[in-house]
Amino acid sequence: MRTPNLGTASFIPVEPPSDPKEYGRYLRELEQRIAAAVQLLAAGHIDQINVAPAKPRTGDIRLCDGTNLDLGTGQGVYCYYGAAWHKLG
Repeated sequence: MRTPNLGTASFIPVEPPSDPKEYGRYLRELEQRIAAAVQLLAAGHIDQINVAPAKPRTGDIRLCDGTNLDLGTGQGVYCYYGAAWHKLG
């Protein structure tokens, strides 16, 4: 099983172990990963991205790196509404 990244608000499921003896450790690590993502989101954390969302929806908020991804006027936080990205602040 790969080492979880507890510094990001994203959550990517991993395959459960094939050995039933490993389920306890797997479930503990799964809970830690879920809790870390929820805590970051609750604290208002936004992961920086460098690829635009494929299907943005009204209300989406993204922190763009401004280099590989520029949704308008460089690095910053953008909100999607009115069929376009708008820089906040």
